[in-house]
Parts: sequence; structure tokens; C-alpha cells
Amino acid sequence: MTELTLFADYHQIHAFDEGSQTDLGAEWTGQAIVDRLAVGQDAVALGTTVNVNVAVSVEVLAGPPADDSIEFDHVLEASIHCSSGMLVVMGCTDYVPEARRFPVAPGWLRLRASCSNLDRAYQADIDSDEDPQTMERLRLQAWSAEAAPSVVVKRWQPPA
Repeated sequence: MTELTLFADYHQIHAFDEGSQTDLGAEWTGQAIVDRLAVGQDAVALGTTVNVNVAVSVEVLAGPPADDSIEFDHVLEASIHCSSGMLVVMGCTDYVPEARRFPVAPGWLRLRASCSNLDRAYQADIDSDEDPQTMERLRLQAWSAEAAPSVVVKRWQPPA
């Protein structure tokens, strides 16, 4: 597992094939905003609660992980095609040549994003990244799998 701290500018973390040409801006439909997930052929944008630094862990797995969604606030899955064999993970406005890359088997990948600490991050807002107790956390798991529809496994709603 690799631990990163990424700036979630525009409330987004991106994961994509190194050769991606997808314009994720065009993928932010009304439903994508509600789901916190915009998906293109070879890229995804994961919506975040805050517009500051987010703790991101990345795991490349040999197969699908066990369902541990009970431990998280918001969990979703999506498929992307990664023909280059290199998955790039970065903040929305990070500099692509400096973004972290993860070797994966070329072909279809299934991604599971599991988000936690969302209530505390939401309450702290722009100050959420100043304390580990309030920092939003996102775990991104990737494994080779046939393409499948995107799904929200568990949905978080901001406190009223």
C-alpha cells in the first residue's frame, strides 16, 4: 500500500491510464455529482468532501478485495481500461509528469474507492487537513477484472 497526500482541488482526485485522453470535465453529470464519481473509458474522477489535502492510499491487488464497506462512509466501484499498464493517481490540478504511477496488468481494471472520516472533514472544511483527526481519507484499490457498470456500494450524505 502506498500512502499519499493529494490536493483535492475542485473536490476531485483522479485515477487514469497513463495514455488517457479522456476529458473528465465532460463526465460530471448531475448523477455523477450525487454519486461522487465521474467515469470515462480510461479515467475516473473521485469526488471528495473537501477542497484541500486528502489522505489517499493506493493498493494494486491480485484480485477483488473482501467487502469491508461497513468500515467506510462512502464506497464506489468503477471500471477503466488501462492499456499502458500504468495507473496514474493525482489531485485534479496536479502536474501530470510528477504524479504517482502504479504498474498494473494492461487491460480492464476495477477500482474501488472507499472514503472515510467524511463527517469530521465536512465539519472542519478548509481546515480539515490541519489535523489527522479531521482529514478526509480515501483508499483506492485496483485489480484486473472485466469491465462492469459503476456502482455506489455505500452512500454518504453530508450532515443536515
